[in-house]
Formats: sequence, C-alpha cells, structure tokens
Amino acid sequence: MTDTTSQLDSATIDLDDAVPTSWSPTTWFAVISMAATSFALVSAEFLPAGLLTPMARDLGVSEGTAGQVVTATASVGAVTALLSNVLIGKLDRKTVLVGLSALAIISNLLAAFATDFWLLLLGRAGLGIALSGFWALSVAVVARLVGTNATGRGMAIVTLGVSLATIAAPSMGALISDWIGWRAATALTAGLAAIAMLLQILSLPSLPANTSNSLSDVFRLTKRRTVQLGMLAILMLMTGHFAGSVYVRPFLEQVTLLDTGPIALALLGFGVASVFGNFVGGRLADANVRIALAVTGGLMAFSAVSLVLWGVNSSVAFTLVTSWGLAFGMAPVVLPTNLSRGASDALEAAGSLMVVSFQVAISIGALFGGFAVDHFGASAPLTLTSILAAATLALALLQPRT
Repeated sequence: MTDTTSQLDSATIDLDDAVPTSWSPTTWFAVISMAATSFALVSAEFLPAGLLTPMARDLGVSEGTAGQVVTATASVGAVTALLSNVLIGKLDRKTVLVGLSALAIISNLLAAFATDFWLLLLGRAGLGIALSGFWALSVAVVARLVGTNATGRGMAIVTLGVSLATIAAPSMGALISDWIGWRAATALTAGLAAIAMLLQILSLPSLPANTSNSLSDVFRLTKRRTVQLGMLAILMLMTGHFAGSVYVRPFLEQVTLLDTGPIALALLGFGVASVFGNFVGGRLADANVRIALAVTGGLMAFSAVSLVLWGVNSSVAFTLVTSWGLAFGMAPVVLPTNLSRGASDALEAAGSLMVVSFQVAISIGALFGGFAVDHFGASAPLTLTSILAAATLALALLQPRT
C-alpha cells in the first residue's frame, strides 16, 4: 500500500488506544447519528416494496418495470462503491457523510415529485450513490469513533438501523401510501435523511482524511489472503441468504401451508430476531471474529436445512425462521468486521470492497434463488442457502486464528 495509506494504520492504532472501553456521551451521540443515517437510507431503499402497485399505476408502467427502481439503486451502488473512496480524496469524512445525506434528501424528493418513470430512476440512482458511499465509509468512521477493538460493537449499533428499516419500511410505506399516497411516503424518507444529516452535523467530530485512495490501492488490497477470505465469506453467506430468504414466503405457503396472517407473524419474528442478532454479532465479533463467523454461518445453515427437513410443522417452521433472522442480524456486523481485520491499515478501501461484495452477492443470490424455485420447487432455494452457509462455516474454521 502507499505511504499515505500506512498513515491510517498509525492513526487507527493511536485512536484505538485513546478511546476508552466505556464510551462517552459524545461518542454515543456520534454512533447513534450513524445508526440514524443507516435507518434513513435503508428505509428509502426498501420503501418500494410497499409502494410498487400505486407507484406503477400513477406513472403508467407495469409493476415489473416499476420494480426496476430497486435494480437501479443496487446497480449504481455497486459501481459507486468501487470508486467512492477514490473520488472523495482528501475531503473531511464528516463533510462527505453530511454531503451523502444531503444527496439522499435531494434524491428522495426527486423521486417523490417525479413526473415520469425516468425521473424516478434518476432519483433512485442518486440514492444508490448515497447508500454505497455511506457503507463504504462506515467501518472506517466507526473504528475512528470507538476504536478498532470495539468496531464490532459500534457496527452493531449502526446496522441496528438496517434491521429496524427492514421491518418498518415496507409495511409503513404501504400504510402511508394508502393513507396519503406513495409520493408522500417517499417524501417522508427525505425527512428521515434530513434528521440524520442534522444529527451528523451536531455529533460527528471533524474526521480529516488520513489517506487518499487510488483505484489501484483498492485492487491491490485484494491480493491479501485475509481480504480474499473476507470477501469470499461475504459472497458465500450473502448469496446463500438472498437465494433463500426471498423465497421463504412461498415455502411457508406451499410446504408449511400457512395463511397470510401466520406468515406475516413468522416474518415479524425474523425481523425482531435480526435486531437481537445485531448485538450478539457485535459482541462475538469483538471477542473472536473467526468464531463469530462460524456461529453465523452454522446457525444459518442449520436453520435453512432444518426448514427443508421439518418445515411442514408450523411450530418448527416459526422457530427456524426466527433463528434464521438471528443469523441474518449477525451477518452485517460479523462480515465487515471479519474483512476489516485483514486491512486495518486501509479500512476505507476495505469498505469499498465490502460494499461491492454485498451488492454482487445480492444479485447472484436473487438470480440463482429464482432459478432454483422455478425449476426445483419451494425447498430448493433453502437447500442452496444451507449449502453456502455451511461452506461459510467451513471457511471460518479454516481461516488463520490471527
């Protein structure tokens, strides 16, 4: 890595020693502002799930076409993640984060007032930039706020916003849309981003850049064995999760034979368990990230394969969907922490690789999960989940102990 990159190593180590185990109110406020930002951004990302029908009708497009707003967000996000830390150069990271929140506000308002589908897509593309830029910086910023030895705990609080948004955004979006329209629901996400931006301005300290990454620095990082294993863990576990989780509802309908009400209750259990998973994952990751990754992969593999074998029983299915949610809640904390341990001197570049790995895994998982359910039935995607999660468990046990 470059000399400028190595400066981050010294800064991180010094900061880690300086930050006490017990966080000050100022530190808590800063970390909570990051959690509020993740909640605002992910709420906007998942909102279309509850707005698709009225959105499509209003803009005069099919629901399938309207669904491409999600694709636009993910596609732009994947490309931006690779370039974000190169483009921001030596800018103060607080300024960058505030700017990304401002972009989210503008993008959500553009989507809310879009007069045609292409303006809606443009707004969603802007949201993709804000999302990927935030997540690419998140681990490095949290490490500077709380110290590298508490990164898992800090990221657990930040990703709590993801779990809460996953539970709330689709359902609340649908309710608000029915009440005052889909445009108002979209505009409300701009309000959430504005609150997050205000919290950032008030709470985040100045975060001068310790490094200016080049694209070659980012790619050079992929030559490290620990980084390769960290990216592989993300690709396997998240591909497996998204291959199966998207099709949990069809499984519960066709195999467990549940009606809509019990299915909604099961999915609520999944979401609530994921919140607890955030905190469990944070504690385990700080104590021993290798074991934390093994537990996450093992629990997801057990949940998925057990659903395939015994999911006809409704009580068993409820329990296993909940345990899957616990594993999913652990993953967004454990996986980035695992990857960052191999790049403590280049956390921002590692953040870019982390976001790209997640986006690629989501795309591959949805593709293969759809193929499996269409050709082999409702149990097939869950079988794929169990195989890839078990492979992640094996990878964790084979990783170096340091």
